[in-house]
Amino acid sequence: MEETNLISKKELLEITGISYGQLYRWKRKKLIPEQWFIKKSSFTGQETFFPKEEILSRIEKIKTFKDDISLDELANIFSPNLSNISLEKKDVSEQNIVSQSILNLYNNIYPKIEKFSFNELLFMTIVDKFLISGLISLEEGSLILNTLKENYENFDGRYCDVVLIRKLGVAMCFLMLIPNELYIESKASLVLKVNAGECTEDLKSKLSL
Repeated sequence: MEETNLISKKELLEITGISYGQLYRWKRKKLIPEQWFIKKSSFTGQETFFPKEEILSRIEKIKTFKDDISLDELANIFSPNLSNISLEKKDVSEQNIVSQSILNLYNNIYPKIEKFSFNELLFMTIVDKFLISGLISLEEGSLILNTLKENYENFDGRYCDVVLIRKLGVAMCFLMLIPNELYIESKASLVLKVNAGECTEDLKSKLSL
């Protein structure tokens, strides 16, 4: 995630007007995901940063609803059991969860799958962002999809960036923990980097989770 997309804990508390105690209480209550607390080295030692748009939006929602429903009820809204989600192909298409292009691509690679889990929907959402950019081919989309299916669970819920680079016309895809810094050799070029955490929140919004 780029530095401009992060906000420090100090800035967050100043902007939102919440206290250190509130922030970490909401974390314990699972209103704010553990993976949003990003540790980075600084000249003072180590600082905590957050994905800026996601954390500001989440705190605004918490402040709006916390007087009407309990924190436990809020936690169920913000952190639903994603393992229970299963959507049929026709529902994904009718609800415009992802584009028809990625649905067709997924169907070509995995024709026997009739229902999609949350992770499968997330993988399609991520690849959709690559395809919509116009920077990749369908073959490269397949590469990204396979990379996600083979490796995403290794991150155990921690947010990562999905990166595609190209060298001499050959594409390579890999997943990187956030925060990260990417340096590539001069003969290779960065095609696109997509944040899986942002895609997760976008998907939850589409599914009204």
